[in-house]
This record gives sequence, C-alpha cells and structure tokens, in this order.
Amino acid sequence: MMPFPGGIDANANATLVFSVAAAVIYAFTLDMRPTLARSAAKTLAVAMLAVLAALQGGPLLLVAALALSAVGDAFLSRDGEKAFLGGLASFLAAHVLYVALFARSGGGFGLLPAEPWRAAIAVAMAVFALAMLLALWRRVGPALRLPVSAYIAAILAMGISALTLGHVWIIGGAVLFMASDGLLAAEKFLAPAISPHRAWMRHAVWVLYYAAQLGITMGFLLKHGSA
Repeated sequence: MMPFPGGIDANANATLVFSVAAAVIYAFTLDMRPTLARSAAKTLAVAMLAVLAALQGGPLLLVAALALSAVGDAFLSRDGEKAFLGGLASFLAAHVLYVALFARSGGGFGLLPAEPWRAAIAVAMAVFALAMLLALWRRVGPALRLPVSAYIAAILAMGISALTLGHVWIIGGAVLFMASDGLLAAEKFLAPAISPHRAWMRHAVWVLYYAAQLGITMGFLLKHGSA
C-alpha cells in the first residue's frame, strides 16, 4: 500500500520510491572512495524528497529547505575543507528555512511552557546543543568556531520550533536531525582517526539524517497521524 493515491507508478509514489532507493544505494557505498555516482546517490535521496514536496503542493519553505539540504549533501559527499564549509553553509540556510516553516505552521512558542512534555524535550535539546558546543570548541580550531557555533544555534532553533507543531513525525524528524548532526560532529572532530567506531558512526549518521528528512517531509504532506 502506497502513501499517496495511485499505485507505485503514480508520480508521487514513484518519486518516493526513487528517493528511498537512492538512500539505500548510498548507504551501501558510504565507505567507498568519493565518486560522481556515489555523490549522485547521496544528493538524489533528499533532492527527490524536494521534488515530492513540490509535486504534492507542499509548503514552498519545505521544498526550499529540502533542496538546500540536497546541495549540502552534494558538498559533503566530497572530501576537503572547502566542501565541508559549503555543506555547513547549505545546511545552515536549510535550518533557517525549517525554523521559519515550523514557526509559521505551529501553534506558537507558548505551547512549550503550557505542555510539560514539550518543555522537557526543549530543555533536553538545549543541553544537547550546549554539550556539543563545549565538546567542539577546542577541537575545531579558531577558524571554524564561529560557523560551527552558528550552525549549532540554528539546529537548536530548528528543534525547538518543531516542538510548536502537533505532528509526531515532524517532531521526531527534528529530534533525529539533531541526533544525526551530533553524531556527525563526534565522528568528524572527536573520534580518533583510527577509531573502529567511525564506520558504524558514518552509517548511523546517514540513517538518522535521511529518516529525519523523510519524517519531516511526510509529516507535512500527509495530514493524518497528528500527535
């Protein structure tokens, strides 16, 4: 049973299947050296979610955030500091768009103190972001401290703004997004270069990240299943 009207050959369902297939292909090629085909698989996974959102008449901010995320994926699929900074800038912009989307679509930040479970998650997110910043501050070097700090502030704002919505998939997606970013930072800057844990960390980052983008996308496109 497909999530959108029609069979697997319907445009929306076919686009979703294409996205999932690209995500799976990238997961199996993640430990290989960077190639154009590997970069294409990583980029297409979320780019197809942007296409899906556009096909289904999703919010323009959602389409734009997904498209910027796909650009970030293209940068991060390559090696080098310039590619990393390009990816960081792309995802920073995507998070700003997500904040605008969530704040516009949600019930207002007054929901956080009004409902204890939302407030508890918000506090946990803030503690997580602060711990990430403190852990990275000395490891990233002076040149990266400002952009990394701005990025952490953006993902915290994204997570907290998601808590103003009522859809469990969107809130869950935001939580997974923060977990993915935290694990990516640990793998890139904190884990020793020869650590045996780096391999599973890279795979976990991708699974968490794609699940986050998929959850946010489907949360906006499918109106049922609200919390």
